[in-house]
This record gives sequence, structure tokens and C-alpha cells, in this order.
Amino acid sequence: MKQWLDTLEMRLAQLPVALALHWPGGRAGPPQPDVALRFHGPRALAALALGRLGDVGRAIVEGEVELEGSVRALMQAATGFLAGDPAREETGGWPRLRAWLRSVRVHSPVHDARQVQFHYDLSDDFYALWLDPRRVYSCAYFRTPELDLAAAQEAKLDHICRKLQLAPGERFLDIGAGWGGLLLWAAERYGVQATGITLSRHQHAFVQQRIAERGLQGRARMELCDYRQFAPAERFDKLASVGMLEHVGRAQMRRYFDTVHAMVRPGGLVLNHGITAAAVGSAQLGAGLGEFIDRYIFPGGELLHVSDLLEHTAAAGLEMVDTENLRPHYARTLWAWSDALEQQLGAAREVLCAQAGAERGERALRAYRLYLAGSALGFEQGWMALHQMLSIRPNGDPSYGPIRGAQSDYPFTRDALYSRPAPCSTSSNPAPPAT
Repeated sequence: MKQWLDTLEMRLAQLPVALALHWPGGRAGPPQPDVALRFHGPRALAALALGRLGDVGRAIVEGEVELEGSVRALMQAATGFLAGDPAREETGGWPRLRAWLRSVRVHSPVHDARQVQFHYDLSDDFYALWLDPRRVYSCAYFRTPELDLAAAQEAKLDHICRKLQLAPGERFLDIGAGWGGLLLWAAERYGVQATGITLSRHQHAFVQQRIAERGLQGRARMELCDYRQFAPAERFDKLASVGMLEHVGRAQMRRYFDTVHAMVRPGGLVLNHGITAAAVGSAQLGAGLGEFIDRYIFPGGELLHVSDLLEHTAAAGLEMVDTENLRPHYARTLWAWSDALEQQLGAAREVLCAQAGAERGERALRAYRLYLAGSALGFEQGWMALHQMLSIRPNGDPSYGPIRGAQSDYPFTRDALYSRPAPCSTSSNPAPPAT
């Protein structure tokens, strides 16, 4: 115990914020701290001394440790307790084999449906408290520094549509369509025939309602199914998958890309947008952070390095034509979500406790407070990344396309992202209803 306390005292003195620790019979840190942790037992205190931040997070969620003060201040202090880089802690043969075997076990259509519903069916009203009005639950794109979250999410939706060169009348598929932000944007602003698929019952019902409210029947539809069981009547011209890669699992990744290849027509475009591992060969985040996320937030979630994903892309017969890292954009997005949740803690507690009961609701709220702020810290620190990977399915005809040899609709320039006028809306009411 004395060794732990000596370690903690040394680290507390080096932190950029004033953190106090309290435990039965003792305390450490300044008398007027910015943030404090009250430990009800020695186990979590030992975990903090050892740099096992995920275990400390678990203890906070389970009520074994109480957080007093700002979650932002807590994250400022967190890195001072790490023994190493969480992104590179678990690498090498055995951790990767263990991760592969786990992936085989947990990623079937039945398991994936349960895991997605565990997260996304928590409560629509809860997510509405801290997401933007379109409920876009993925990395925003802060095209210019002054954008707020809602504007940055719209910039992201348009960034994706421009990358895909969407055009009126094209058949567009959104795999893992969430609350329909991209699906509805593409249908209204770009005039495509938009189809989305999801495993979340809540999201499916929400988007169906939005389609009806906005008069988009016949132009947009949402299917409740697994991507492996989706059987479209014909191939799509363009395909996007946003925030889906994290749920696929490394054991299913080749099948996922083969399925994507089969769904898009020769000459069509595919955009995958997802969280990626920072280290080549990593199994999951170290310092207990991976276990925390798997237990409380995304059961079955797995991160692969972008090089692994591009290898699967090529093996499936798709050609990568553009890859963009938006890592700091996701840090800013997550801080915006975290700040919004912190401003709505009372309402969030009421919503979650009404749905799940007082004990489970409080536990979920504590988990999400740590998850959002901790993830923002992780992207700032470079423990994770966020990539958009644009690919084509070459059609084998060198004479096809905007430039000889393109074999696709891709122009092989980035001019369309910057110089093309914004498309005209096909809707008289492009803004979503208030939530």
C-alpha cells in the first residue's frame, strides 16, 4: 500500500491540474483541487497507481469511486498516471491470436444484432440530448475553425457526398445508417435513390418516421437487417459505410469487403469511414481502456489499423483512390458531445433512469460521461485515428470514366471537393424537424 501511495503522491505533484484523492483513512493532493476522486476501497486505488485507467473507469461506473468535479479536468490528469502508450501496449503474435479467436466467437449475425442494440437502442431521447439536431453519431468535419457541431456535421455529410460524386437518380446504399443523417441528406440534397440498413430497432423506427415526415417515400428507405443478409435486387452506384467498421470484427472483415464489392456496380464508388487503431498489429487499447469500452459501451467492437483495412479492400477487388485521416476532427466532435452531455446531466439521468431503472440508469450515465471525454482524450493523444477511405470497383474498361484509365466514376482529382458549387436541394424544407 505504501508503494502505491508513494507512486500516487509523485504523480499528483506533476499533473497539469489539481487532483485530490480520498480513501478510507487518508487523502493525497491539494486542499482545493480542480477535481477529486473518492475511493471506497483499495483495489481501484492500486489500479490508478499501476496506470490501469480502464479499471479505474470501471470502478467509477460501478460506484466504487466517486467523481467530484469536471470530467474534462479528470481527463487532463489521466495521462499523468499512464505507464506507457495505450495504443502500443498489446502488440505481437499472442495478443493478435487471442483477439482473432475472440472475434470469431462474438461476430455472428445474432451476436452483432445484440451488440448493436445494446448500444444504439439505449434511448433515443438520451442521444438527442447531446447529439446535433440530425443525430449524426460519427466524426464531424470542421471545414473551418468557427463551425459549431451542427454545421460541422452537415459539412461532413456533404464531404462524403462530394467524395462519392453523388448525382440525381443514382442508387445509393448507406450501411449502418444510424439515425438517417447521411441517408436523408443524400436523398434531399443530391437527388439519389437512397437505401439504408441498420440493426437497431430504434434507429429503424426513427428513420422511417423521418422519411414519412419529409415526404421522401419512394426516394429513401430504411431496412432492418444485417449487411450479410441484405439481398438487393440490383447493385448500387455508390455505397457509404460510416461508423460501421468498428462493429464488423477482424474475423469478418474480408467477408465484409467481399460483400461491399458485390453490392456496388463495376465503375461505382465506395466510402468507408471508421475508427482505426493507431499502431500496426495492435489487438486493442491497453491500460484497461479496451476492456472498459467493450464492457460498457461497444461490446464486440474492434479496431484495425488503416493498413489492415486497405489490405482487405484490395483483396476484395476494390482499388483505394483516396484516404483521409480526420483524427483531430473526432477529438473536437467528442468534446462537443461530452460538453453537451455535461450540461444536460439532470435530464440525462431522468431519461436513463426512467427507461432502465435507477441503478442501471446511473451506471449508464457514468459510463457515457467517461466514454465521451475519454475518447476525446484518446483522439487528441493519437491513441486512435479516424479514416475515410474512398475506393472504386474498376470495371475493366480503360475508356470509361472522366479520364482515360479511370475505369470508374472517380475523376482522379480533388477539384470536386473544393470548386464544385453546392448542389441544389430537392426539398422545400431541407432542415430537419427540431428534436
